[in-house]
This record gives sequence, C-alpha cells and structure tokens, in this order.
Amino acid sequence: MSGSPKQGVRPAFHDWRAARPFWGGLLLTLGGAEILLTEKASLKVIMHIGMQGLAGYLLPGVMVLCGLLTLFSPGQRLFYSIIGICASLGSWVTSNLGGFFIGLLLGAVGSCMIFGWLPDQEPRVSRRQRKKAARMETAESAETAGASETAEAAGSDGAAAGTAEAVQL
Repeated sequence: MSGSPKQGVRPAFHDWRAARPFWGGLLLTLGGAEILLTEKASLKVIMHIGMQGLAGYLLPGVMVLCGLLTLFSPGQRLFYSIIGICASLGSWVTSNLGGFFIGLLLGAVGSCMIFGWLPDQEPRVSRRQRKKAARMETAESAETAGASETAEAAGSDGAAAGTAEAVQL
C-alpha cells in the first residue's frame, strides 16, 4: 500500500507543520513567554509607573500574539515577523533587557526565520535519501547500458554470421 495516504497524528502534524514557518513562530512565542515570565513587578506597581511599565508587559504579549498568529495564519507572516522583531528589540528597553537577553534573542531569531520562510520550497531531502536515490540512478543506468551492449553484441554476431554464409555460397 505504498500509494495510500498517510494516516495518524504524527504525519498529519508533519504536514501541518510543513505548511507554515513553524520553528520561527514557536521561537517568537517562546521568546515573548520568557520575557513575560521574567517580569517581577506586580500589576499595582505597573499601573502606578504608567505607560513605561505597561510596555514591559505589552511588548512580550505582542510577541506571543505574533508568534501564535504566524502559526495559525501563515499568509500574513511578513507583517507578523516585522511586528515581532520590533517588539523583540523594544523589549530591550522595557522588559529587563529583553528577558535577560534570552527572550530578546529567541524573538529576534524567530522573527528572522518567519521572514525568511518561503512556502513554495521543495521539502528538504536528507543526505541518506540523496545517496540512496543516486545509487538507484547509477544502478538503473548501468542496467540500461548493459542491456544495450548485449543487444549490440548480439546484433554484430548475427551480422558476422550472415556475411560468412554469404561468402560460402
């Protein structure tokens, strides 16, 4: 049943993941979540400080939202990646140096991966699969070359026998 469609949860998830910038969206979401988790100020303090304190929660929230929207709506990935990188870089100033650099780096790398993802690329082939395909091609070409050589040899032997008979007559 090599022609039957794939069944099961893992192949379905693999197909879903291949149709979107999965790793970039995941990294952007994790970067925003990490920054949110490193925030230590309570909401009362944030409201007392004002807009600067609110931005410390707003920018990582935007990062998480952009990462999730990228995963579930990949058609708008360029917009989400630009907003994600701006929010990641803005978290440097507003949120404990971007979540102690970790959230900032995760968000920046994830946004770059989202921006660079192309939906019409062919799936990557592993080195092992490429070697196997190359071996099969060389074996097929050797078989066809061997078959043509035996046909030529049989044809030339038959022609030589035909001329020998003609000479004897």
